[in-house]
Amino acid sequence: MAALNQKMVGLGTQRSVIRELFEFGKKRMAEVGPENVFDFSIGNPSVPAPDSVNETVMRMTREMDSVVLHGYTSAQGDPLVRKKVADSIRRNFDFEVSPDSLYMTYGAASALCCCLNALNVPGAGDEFIVFAPYFPEYQVFIEAAGGVFRLIPADIEEFQIDFDRFEETLNEKTKAVLINSPNNPSGAVYSEATIRRLAAVLEEKSAQYGHAIYLITDEPYRAIAFNGVTVPYVPKYYKNTLVCYSWSKALSVPGERMGYVLVSDQMEEHDLVYAAIAGAGRSLGYVSAPSLFQRVCAECADDTSDISVYEKNKEILVRGLRDLGFFCVEPQGTFYMFPRTLIPDDIAFCEKAKDFNLLIVPGTGFGCPGHARISYCVPTERAERSLEAFAKLAAAYR
Repeated sequence: MAALNQKMVGLGTQRSVIRELFEFGKKRMAEVGPENVFDFSIGNPSVPAPDSVNETVMRMTREMDSVVLHGYTSAQGDPLVRKKVADSIRRNFDFEVSPDSLYMTYGAASALCCCLNALNVPGAGDEFIVFAPYFPEYQVFIEAAGGVFRLIPADIEEFQIDFDRFEETLNEKTKAVLINSPNNPSGAVYSEATIRRLAAVLEEKSAQYGHAIYLITDEPYRAIAFNGVTVPYVPKYYKNTLVCYSWSKALSVPGERMGYVLVSDQMEEHDLVYAAIAGAGRSLGYVSAPSLFQRVCAECADDTSDISVYEKNKEILVRGLRDLGFFCVEPQGTFYMFPRTLIPDDIAFCEKAKDFNLLIVPGTGFGCPGHARISYCVPTERAERSLEAFAKLAAAYR
């Protein structure tokens, strides 16, 4: 047998449960017709990108020098792109950002990997705290960087932070805390009170342990918030914040893989931390993010896809599922909801759902058993017609 990294072999041969369900859905559609399968498995935006995106692509390909447009940028991103993004942050959040605090990346995933590899000290036992429910790849990214994954159980009543469990877990080896708001899979948004309390705890513990505890905020869904909900801009509350952003969901361009890391200008030893981010990008091969879409996303940074479709789908499904007896915390953002399953065994429940051509993802993979993720970034007609299938699923447990 070839001498290979067996952990990498395992990751390459066993897809995530989300991807497995997505592939199952494609096979099932071929058997019974796509109109008869209610696929809520994957978070692939169903609304088109704003017109500004395609218009900007066309204009740039017509007007810009092709060698420049498709050539390498600086390793950390094109200087004009970073200035435009910094200007957008200042306009939208009233927060000053230097262009030299931004590192352009291949979406939020590579932004997270840059942060984790920059912060983790090999052999030090650095711990990274995550709150359930969480995107499953967080554990993969943390452990691949050499860090120790520490999980705080979910507050299943509101999906805010269980501060008692959090403070019990914090210790001198805590290197960073990773949050995701608006949250995948629950759709919850951390309130300003939650963010303020989190910042206060981290400041206190950083002083107690004699080193900075970093706060990494993963924000691909920042622009998707409903009913006037405000998503707090975390660097305004805690100076040692790293923002990982992606335009994948806001602009409906997930296949373009475009995002950034922001190292807050107020961060302790800012220049060293930024250098570590750049070094991690270099070591991982995440340098000079795609040139065309750096420029397109910077030009369209203030735009957002039509999220009213997601809000309508959310209202249909929350109301419909509650009428069927499901407990569901109403999402405040994203295009996910996370109802409790009608039996404790969420894996068995989601397997049973397949009998009715309902594809929903078990909550166990998100660190929160007894729940299921429904990704409602689908045509509204699918959301409406799925209620009959959900009714049959509920009836199977009465």
